[in-house]
Amino acid sequence: MTTPAQAVPVALIGYGNAGKTFHAPLIATTPGLRLACIASSQGQAVAADWPDTRVVADPLAAIHAPDIELVVIASPNDTHAPLAAAALTAGKHVVVDKPFTVELAEARELIRLAEQHGRLLSVFHNRRWDADFLALRALLADGRLGRPTQLESRFERFRPEVRARWREQAVAGGGVWYDLGPHLVDQTLQLFGLPDSVSARFAIQRDGAETDDWAQVDLDYGQLQVTLRASMLVAGGMPRFAAHGTAGSWVKYGLDCQEDQLKAGLRPGAPDWGLDPQAPTVYAADGSISTPPLPRGDYPAYYTAIHAALREGTPNPVPAHEALAVMAVIDAARRSASSGQRTGLELTEQERASWN
Repeated sequence: MTTPAQAVPVALIGYGNAGKTFHAPLIATTPGLRLACIASSQGQAVAADWPDTRVVADPLAAIHAPDIELVVIASPNDTHAPLAAAALTAGKHVVVDKPFTVELAEARELIRLAEQHGRLLSVFHNRRWDADFLALRALLADGRLGRPTQLESRFERFRPEVRARWREQAVAGGGVWYDLGPHLVDQTLQLFGLPDSVSARFAIQRDGAETDDWAQVDLDYGQLQVTLRASMLVAGGMPRFAAHGTAGSWVKYGLDCQEDQLKAGLRPGAPDWGLDPQAPTVYAADGSISTPPLPRGDYPAYYTAIHAALREGTPNPVPAHEALAVMAVIDAARRSASSGQRTGLELTEQERASWN
């Protein structure tokens, strides 16, 4: 058993929705990790939630603290690159919330710095451990849908009122595509690898909105076609996933429950943790219909794997080169939406080879 002295001391940068809802509770409940410091301008709120954790206002003070080994960056998107660069240069291991960066060049620079300083660099693509995604990945791997022909993946909300927060402002890294797109893209790349090309359309639909709040992005894989949708004006909900193949279809409604469980104060290890009550429906080629149960969602697996990577040398659960590929699709969609043309991924041959 890991003693407190042996535990990895972690500094969390940022205590907005990502830091408060996801990172702080997941870090604190992971054996072998210790939430040693939180950098936030909301000092009183942090102290109330985490009375035994050191609180500082300046993120650089947390980054340069001599007792910190791992820095987790959950600050606004446009600060990811400079804060991660500062942490890597200071000799710290780094986890960055998604999106990895705002610009593709920033992601490449962080990878260079991690290699130069011999530090672990990972990106918190937690939705690889959604219950429905785990089920879909297993279904495709087993060939139960035959050859995949079409995937529709949606991440949609109903928030007709524009909120006064940076995610909904016309700032670098703002808008629904940077907010929800990384989830959709990372899951797709994990299933099918790099697409041949990308076509995208963005729109501003809500009254008073400053930046995109609707996005549709199509990924071309030849015989396989993937459509990703994100919106802030969908009430009731369309299928979260609709996967089709030569042997049938798999349809799933509703989002994974782990985010809502965290917001409600539930913690990993609770009896109902990660149990999604909305089973998918499988429509088989023979006309039969079934509703197989989902596996348990497992966000804690990410930080468990981070600890193992640092202490045992096991693989990084989300290597930076995989997050770089996500950013290449994010970037290609931006360029396509701007030009109105289908476009390719601006990846080098070496970067593409990492997917083979």
